[in-house]
Parts: sequence; C-alpha cells; structure tokens
Amino acid sequence: MNNGGGQLMKFKAILFDAYGTLFDVHTVIETCEEYYPDKGTKISQLWRQKQIEYAMQSQIMGRYVDFYELTKKSLRYAVDVVEEELTPESEEALLHTYFRLNLYSEVKQVLAYLKEKGYLLAIFTNGPKHMIDPLVAHHRLGPLFDDVVSIDEIKQYKPSMASYHYAANKLEVERDEVLFLSSNPWDIAGAKNYGFSTVWVNRHHQVPEHRELTPNRVIHDLTNLVK
Repeated sequence: MNNGGGQLMKFKAILFDAYGTLFDVHTVIETCEEYYPDKGTKISQLWRQKQIEYAMQSQIMGRYVDFYELTKKSLRYAVDVVEEELTPESEEALLHTYFRLNLYSEVKQVLAYLKEKGYLLAIFTNGPKHMIDPLVAHHRLGPLFDDVVSIDEIKQYKPSMASYHYAANKLEVERDEVLFLSSNPWDIAGAKNYGFSTVWVNRHHQVPEHRELTPNRVIHDLTNLVK
C-alpha cells in the first residue's frame, strides 16, 4: 500500500464510524433467516433503517435513549412489519448478533498500515461502549485504535454539530486535522457540515443525499483510502 500520493499526510487523526463502515450490520441476515425463513434480508433492511430513524427522532425530540435500546425497538418494529412474532428466544439471539458483527475483510490491514504511519486512529460512533467494546475485543482491534468515542458520553447523536465537536475535543485535535470516514451519507454530511474532511465509504453504490455537503472523496472500501 502507498499513502494515496501523500493526501493523508496533512491529517493528524483519522476517525471511523463503526456500523456499516468497519462492521457489517447485515451480518444479522443469517440469524434472521433461521427464525424467519425468506424474510431475513427484509428484516435486516428495516431494522437498520428504523434504527437510524429512531436515533434521529430521539435527537430532535430531546429524548435520549441509548443505541442498544433503539436497536431493540427497531428490531421489534421490523419483525412487526413482516407480520412475524418476536419471541424472547429470537429477540435475544438477534440482538446478540450485534456483539459479533462481521468485520469487513480489508479493515485490519488498512488500520495496521495507518497505525504504522503514526496517525491517531479512533472509532466515533452512535453506539454506546457496552455495544462497541465487545465488537472491538471480538475482532482484536484494540491495539489498532487510540480511542473509541461514543456519543453516549454526551447523549448527542450524530449528525448533530455537538457530537462532532465532542469527538474533536476529546481527541484534542482541530477540526481541520481530522479525516472522518463513514459509509452513511447522513453521517458524512454532518461531519462535513461541522468542518471535518470526509471520505464516504460507499460500499453499496448509493447516490449522494446532500450535494451541498459533498465528501472530499468517495471510495468503495477502505483499501481505496491508501491506494
């Protein structure tokens, strides 16, 4: 790997969103299929969509609920939509998958490369530590990150300005020293609005949502960051 022609050199810190960026949220499809045959993909899509919507609604209403509780609530919604019943057993099994989500295949190699180059690396997520820490431990990512920053610490969901400001302050960096990566277009827009340089990890070839807040770069997986 090279460093993208020196494009990364101006940054002190590189921040990564977790869900969809480092970890595949649709890992849950397999378990969904075990309990609800032929409906796993639909449940997974609805689950993720509602999870994001509930977080934003929570932020707008000023009624903070941690991301685990929203994940549970959105799972119940998704199963209701496909007209199935969520049992205590299936709920526990499906929620447990969030602590064992698959890591995208290129992540470890890219993180190790960036760590060797001396960048401050951190996860910046809507997930609380009790959800993120087991994932990091499961994939043995701890040594590759300098910090894990959760909005749960200030109860201000991304893409609020306060959330990105908190991340920069906690890491003791200026906003123009930060490169932020996310697979979520709304997260990229929020970070760009705050003043971070952004890279949209557009894994699923989505179309842009906010053309007035375009990312500095678009890539399809993290390998492209260092090519």
